[in-house]
Amino acid sequence: MQGVRKRQGNDLQTASTKSRPMSSAPAAGQRPSGFHLDLWLWFTLQNWILDFGRPIAMIALPVEWFPLNKPSAGDYFHMAYNVITPFLMLKLIERSPAHRAPPRSVVYLCIVTMVMGASIHLVGDSINHRLVLSGYQLHLSVRDNPIIRDLKPASLIDSFELLYFYDEQLGHLMWYIPFFIILFIYFTGCCCSRANEESKIPFSGWLILGPSALYYWYLATEGQIFELFLLTYVAMVVTAMRQRRRGLSPDSNGRFLLCSFSVTVALVAAWVAFLWNDPVLRRKYPGIIYVPEPWAYYTLHVKDS
Repeated sequence: MQGVRKRQGNDLQTASTKSRPMSSAPAAGQRPSGFHLDLWLWFTLQNWILDFGRPIAMIALPVEWFPLNKPSAGDYFHMAYNVITPFLMLKLIERSPAHRAPPRSVVYLCIVTMVMGASIHLVGDSINHRLVLSGYQLHLSVRDNPIIRDLKPASLIDSFELLYFYDEQLGHLMWYIPFFIILFIYFTGCCCSRANEESKIPFSGWLILGPSALYYWYLATEGQIFELFLLTYVAMVVTAMRQRRRGLSPDSNGRFLLCSFSVTVALVAAWVAFLWNDPVLRRKYPGIIYVPEPWAYYTLHVKDS
């Protein structure tokens, strides 16, 4: 009899617990609601300082401080970028909704590949920018550069072309393909009902949208990955259209990414139109898609002036 009463008491206690309102604290793995100003601000700052700022630091700081046979200031910037950016990408994925969280193996593989590609680029980029200090001209191909053309034996030119391949092609692909995959994975989880306050970008988001879009312009042009960037942008637009058919729309974070990429596309179009008839850059960047590098424009039109 006592056992029956005890069991009934436990059932009542369980029912009482179930009837209580749930705690307002988010469950483990659940993405905090609202605009992630902390992450986007850190992304923007470190991208401008550690990525865009590293070649400027290489050129601006006196060579005596960083001998040509030692890492430059820009190399240390690149090392910091290779640590901070993967960490921020992981934090971004952590804020994806629990029901849309991607497999961890996919995320880890992307992060490992991105770090390896960025590290390959670190070495090649360091040597290439040291060559700039010795007279290397970025608007010319490897074999057309005066300081490379006269190397003896001639097989050394092949070694410099291999260096260029690691820096500008393999390193960029291994760096940026997983980078944009992670951004797209995060974007696919950024959805909410259409008439929702979460879909509005706050004023703080609009303040950093311009610098964010301008950095992506630099990334797509200098990294020579506009095709990859455009493919990611189109995939994001298609995803947003599919969500709209289901009565959903990107939340403030997804809208921030989409607006940043939209402004970037407009900036790249303006950049290409500005340099459309440049004969030297046209020869350096043949093909259907013509997107010159900003640093090639710098060594051609700005450096000597």
